Amino acid sequence: MDKITISVYRHNPEIETKGRFVDYEVPVEEGMVVLDAMKYIERHIDPSMSIRWNCMAGKCGSCSAEINHKPSLMCKTRIDSFRGKKVTVSPMGAFPLVKDLVTDVSENWDILRRIPPFTPKKGIEKPWRMSQIDIERSKEFKKCIECFLCQDVCHVIREHKSGYVGPRHVVKAASLDMHPLDSLNRSEFLNSEGGLGFCNITKCCQSVCPEEIRITDNAIIPEKERAVNAFYDPIAIIIRRSRKEGERK
Repeated sequence: MDKITISVYRHNPEIETKGRFVDYEVPVEEGMVVLDAMKYIERHIDPSMSIRWNCMAGKCGSCSAEINHKPSLMCKTRIDSFRGKKVTVSPMGAFPLVKDLVTDVSENWDILRRIPPFTPKKGIEKPWRMSQIDIERSKEFKKCIECFLCQDVCHVIREHKSGYVGPRHVVKAASLDMHPLDSLNRSEFLNSEGGLGFCNITKCCQSVCPEEIRITDNAIIPEKERAVNAFYDPIAIIIRRSRKEGERK
């Protein structure tokens, strides 16, 4: 039976100051994915290794890691795609390490709670009715499995303390802003609190999304355009000022 060498990052911050990569030889079976190899190591070689996984179907987002330095789902990365090359598996570098391949992503839930929730327009009669074209507009955003690979690959989050909320949360805000019955404009939140201006549209988040959501094209760029129109367009600024003056009178 063929074997492959898997180099896994091992580190327990509670008892160690530094981490290290440990090599393991794993037998290869047809159709095997990286998560299969991790489970084999845990069960047959070193049960002390910590990994996080759940569905094994690429829909829970639990098994996120960096495979050969690329943020990926372990359950969707096939071993045969490496063609006998050495494989390295490390935790997501954008989040605090818990142990080995497990990271603390709880800050994302805190950010999601800060995003203004769906707020329907006043006076809308029930049952609510929407056209199909409006439903399709934000439908792809609902596919997000919250694996946070887009957050991990974002160099603004990894390298700068800018306060940028990250691509996953811009997607959430965009899905609400594009709802035809919503009454809010979350570009104000993204501009003032979410650090949206720090995103320089490299599309790296879009390239690692396992659901192939067009994060940059369909969420980040539209939200940036909304922010510019609302807060930096000189005509819009004049209109807002005139309205405020009218309200004072």
